[in-house]
Amino acid sequence: MIFKKALGLVAAIAAMAAAAAVCVVAAAFALYALARYYLGPAGAAAVIAVLAALLALTLALVVLRKAKPKPIKADDQNMTTRLIELAREKPVIATGAAVAAAVVLVRNPKILSAVVSAAIASRATRAPVPEKTRRR
Repeated sequence: MIFKKALGLVAAIAAMAAAAAVCVVAAAFALYALARYYLGPAGAAAVIAVLAALLALTLALVVLRKAKPKPIKADDQNMTTRLIELAREKPVIATGAAVAAAVVLVRNPKILSAVVSAAIASRATRAPVPEKTRRR
């Protein structure tokens, strides 16, 4: 009895998902026909691709937000700790940010030289760490 109800529920969910997919495809085709009139076939296809990507991103954000509530973070964490936590929690976003930063640095080497010089300057201003003395 319970198995039949579960199977019926799975079938109903599959039918709703199929109906939603048909509606999305029909809406995409209608938007393509409308955009093709103004932008041509390539421009219309690009518009549909961007809208599909935005729809997928929106759905992913909604599902992820509901799946995992935001943890309460302490204010005493520094920026490096927060970035490492973000990379552990959301590796895809961290990878995307790293690729975007790499593209910016490759296209504009002045930014890279500014970051390197700032890092060197911050190390030069720190107090030297005394070395441990060894007994012989």
